[in-house]
Amino acid sequence: MKQFSRLADWRSYRASLNLPLGFVATMGALHAGHLSLLQHSLVDNPYTAASIYVNPTQFNKAEDLNAYPRTLEHDLAMLEDAGVDAVLLPTYEELYPDAFRFQLTETELSRRFCGAHRSGHFTGVLSVVLKLLNLVAPSRAYFGEKDYQQLLLIRGMAAAFHLPVEIIGCATLRESDGLAMSSRNLRLNKQQREQAAELYHCISAAKDSASARLALEQAGFMVDYVEDYLEESVGRRLAAASLGDVRLIDNVPLT
Repeated sequence: MKQFSRLADWRSYRASLNLPLGFVATMGALHAGHLSLLQHSLVDNPYTAASIYVNPTQFNKAEDLNAYPRTLEHDLAMLEDAGVDAVLLPTYEELYPDAFRFQLTETELSRRFCGAHRSGHFTGVLSVVLKLLNLVAPSRAYFGEKDYQQLLLIRGMAAAFHLPVEIIGCATLRESDGLAMSSRNLRLNKQQREQAAELYHCISAAKDSASARLALEQAGFMVDYVEDYLEESVGRRLAAASLGDVRLIDNVPLT
């Protein structure tokens, strides 16, 4: 597996490839959910690249950025074992030579759900993903459905800016008790980890979003939102709730 920390070196390598490339963008602290995205790419494409970059512009609280788990050595070993061809490890200075003067902002969906509670979050997400897609120039890029709002926004961005990349959503992987796999789960203490699975169970079992919110509050969560979202007759129930200082998100299809 080739590793690139300098963008000039990456560009030279990318120019040498003349076959389709699949791409998975990550912030590290990799788990089986990330590996499932990579496995989709490895099946679909002759080359697969990943990135590891903890993007500061999508954190609206400095303490959340500082607390984000960083497990680079472990992550690189996982990527190599999975059969990834290349990993991009950019620095802030190279990704943001403008010091974030230029930003990409979406004006509708990004202001709902998580966007209503995390000011500027999706501006940071869309800005860095656009940069990475431009740099990597993949044929296909893979994103998990756990971050469903993010997936919709990235898919819409790619269409709006005519990016020659297919944005592929992959099903959420869950622990045996239903908790959606997430790097943030590493921050849960033992009691919180036992409680955390109730997020999935409450939003799955409730007859409506108000009932789901009440059930989460009774289970000890601090609830940001539980809302039902319809897009082209396809429904999703999206939720965000915290245990202590760990904020968890999840979503389930509405039947």
